[in-house]
Amino acid sequence: MIKGILANCTVTDLARAEEWYTILFGRKPDQRPMPGLLEWHLGRGYGVQVWSEPDRAGNSTIVLDESDLDAQAARLLEVGIAHQGPQLGGGAHILQLADPDGNRVVLAGALVIPLP
Repeated sequence: MIKGILANCTVTDLARAEEWYTILFGRKPDQRPMPGLLEWHLGRGYGVQVWSEPDRAGNSTIVLDESDLDAQAARLLEVGIAHQGPQLGGGAHILQLADPDGNRVVLAGALVIPLP
């Protein structure tokens, strides 16, 4: 049985990505399991990996469930992550972001994921 997930996105410049994702998550990576890989553990059994793989960079999408989308949107503007504000999309309010490589990071408020 699957008990967790690490979403993965690929980047060209790991140091630049570490800066951006540190601002996004409000803290430095939790782990550096191997050269070229950063991990943020966001909860029990789930997190985000940022992987240096320049040939594939910029084509990833990560969707994260956010408990207070409006507050997070305001915080991100204050710390310099630009966005267009929360919008309706996919049955939830979403906040679309792009990291420095153009990877899509979507924060979703009131996201309901049906269980099988």
